[in-house]
Amino acid sequence: MKLKQKEKRANRMLSIGTWIAILAGWYLYTATIGSNSFMLPSPAEVMAAFGTIIKDGYNGISLSRHLIDSFRRLFIAVTLAAVTAVPLGLLSGYLPKIRAVVDSIVQFYRPIPPLAYYALLIIWLGIEDESKISLLFLAAFAPIYIACVSAVSGINEDYILSAASLGASQKDVFFKIILPASLPDILTSLRTALGFAYTTLVAAEMTAATSGIGWMVIDASRYLKSDVMFVGIIIMGLTGVLMDSGLQYIETKVVYWKGKD
Repeated sequence: MKLKQKEKRANRMLSIGTWIAILAGWYLYTATIGSNSFMLPSPAEVMAAFGTIIKDGYNGISLSRHLIDSFRRLFIAVTLAAVTAVPLGLLSGYLPKIRAVVDSIVQFYRPIPPLAYYALLIIWLGIEDESKISLLFLAAFAPIYIACVSAVSGINEDYILSAASLGASQKDVFFKIILPASLPDILTSLRTALGFAYTTLVAAEMTAATSGIGWMVIDASRYLKSDVMFVGIIIMGLTGVLMDSGLQYIETKVVYWKGKD
């Protein structure tokens, strides 16, 4: 146990050291070569832009409003994806007829880049949040669904046959064997889906949006405000790490047996 704790502490220090080296290299490069605010702003310029955005907002909108608008779109979409994809994925893995109906549709649209059908979503749903949430929903749905189908397929069939031989109904098998056994993969898929939907957020906010972290990055790029772009990218990275850490914490509490012999 102590060895594992020492290894975790060493790995954590290695991660911290890596980021210190990256920041130091960034600072030294801009200090010695010279900062080009259009190409690579210095850390000081990025921090100054961050302070200005915290104080005055961006484009007349506060930073908190940008964050709230982005996360509202993101969480609504991922929640809807989880509520629909988890049961459909589990049922598709358990019942071949349902899989025959749903799987081909998911496999058809899954490889298509989100921007390829975003224009259609705008035509059908308008330029407001409906089209943006729908785009994020589709981005998050596929990884959750596929992970759930794979989780059910990987369950030892002897468990299901043993339960059936003891008189368990299909409902009992689903809720007492299929669902608990699939929980680790479900939670992992939620982490994957959240990350994938977050990367799609910029695409969702680049058309007819007036707020959001993704929109802030896109708008800053139009005016070559690299310092603001760095601020947006750093905020997205940090909030992404925080969300993933939160899901990891939930995973350790819900499926506490995962990874244990």
